[in-house]
Amino acid sequence: MASIEEAVRSKAGGLQELARRHLWMHFTRLSAYESHDVPIIVRGEGCYVYDEHGKRYIDGLSALFCVNIGHGRADIAQAGAEQAKELGFFTNWSYAHPPAIELAARIASLAPGDLNRVFFTSGGSEAVESALKLARQYFKLTGKPNKHKVVAREVAYHGTSLGALSATGITDLRQPFEPLTPGGLHVPNTNTYRLPHGMSEAELAETIAEKIEFEGPDTVAAVILEPVQNAGGCFPPPEGYFQRVREICDEYDVLLISDEVICAWGRLGEWFGAYRYDYLPDMITTAKGLTSAYAPMGGVIASDRLAEPFLDGKTSFTHGFTFAGHPMSAAIASANLDAFEREGILDNVRTNEPEFRAMLESLRDIPIVGDVRGAGYFQAIELVKDQETKESFDDSESETLLRGFLSGELYRRGLICRADDRGDPVIQLSPPLIAGPTQFQEIEAVLRPVLEEASERMHVHKPGTAAPGRQAQAGERPRR
Repeated sequence: MASIEEAVRSKAGGLQELARRHLWMHFTRLSAYESHDVPIIVRGEGCYVYDEHGKRYIDGLSALFCVNIGHGRADIAQAGAEQAKELGFFTNWSYAHPPAIELAARIASLAPGDLNRVFFTSGGSEAVESALKLARQYFKLTGKPNKHKVVAREVAYHGTSLGALSATGITDLRQPFEPLTPGGLHVPNTNTYRLPHGMSEAELAETIAEKIEFEGPDTVAAVILEPVQNAGGCFPPPEGYFQRVREICDEYDVLLISDEVICAWGRLGEWFGAYRYDYLPDMITTAKGLTSAYAPMGGVIASDRLAEPFLDGKTSFTHGFTFAGHPMSAAIASANLDAFEREGILDNVRTNEPEFRAMLESLRDIPIVGDVRGAGYFQAIELVKDQETKESFDDSESETLLRGFLSGELYRRGLICRADDRGDPVIQLSPPLIAGPTQFQEIEAVLRPVLEEASERMHVHKPGTAAPGRQAQAGERPRR
């Protein structure tokens, strides 16, 4: 019997043509595939995926921060098939079914504090959109109708729907769709490698209080923050940051939304990032790892306090999605969480995080590596022109570095990761949570030579060394 790769290979030319003609890929320069093949992934197993030619790649990004349990888990998908035999679909609009009820109760049992109410969505942007709408309606019901604004951080990504995009702090993603939903406000993020001039780490949280004061506390409904900010390259919070943010939110009667579309379900070694950094939000938004991407699903986990105004009289949260709480997705999510507990997935991340981080830290001897940061299995390397001054690359140089070399070369050598410039140029790594030392060694075996070549291509050299072809100046040490 022919293998999957052989079967696909026989029609690979046809798939390429069909992809170029009909498939509109997300966040993708379609012109890039006029002269290059579309990467077509046909199979996955554990930490690896295979393309239509049978070539194996280590999935250093968990597809998109979401295949937490690893690829090829037919047992996880089978839970959805078994559920379909009993009930393939029924809506959560005024109805309930066992898979959604049981999953909601389980999520509530894992969530911190009194976050006991689960509003399901189909994905992450929908979860953020729902949280922002819930915040607005909550304050209208509690006598503060002017509270509608949301404070987020610069360069943060919170989704693509117009409401979520108003919270997203990335100019290039916002401008094509303006005017956006009003109310989005932004403060400095927690990139402690590049603190704003004259600002200390302790002052980062205070910028949120200052923004609320400037806008007027009676107009601000929520603060939305990721435990570790994704866009810009895995910014962890400084010590005490979230505790101070919680105090600020309480002081001004502002809701704290922990956006954990990426950071939940073991990515940081805990069920939720709020546990890792010891804070209690009013809402958690989640998706991705909830099902390990074996089915689309997301949700908002809200506190009992937020549910109270909706429990009496004729009031309802006038919002919903057709497929939210889908019984097959709920069954798959439950099977995924079963596997997490049975196989010790969180323990695997906690045990191996130090070795993962040590491997990345070892790359600091490469001149182009400026910073290494992140938490759990969610790490980034920032690339610089000068390690001492932290000088970054301009837009043209970033284009040459990332799209002109790194993205293609890393993939060609068998590593899928993200080379990103939604801020300063970074490489992000977020492998499946089943990964261990073997995978870390494989990642390094690709990263090290590619970054060394990138240093040479971009003429980046160790501080105190002379570039090739240039006479060493006084005080400079010769290159080795």
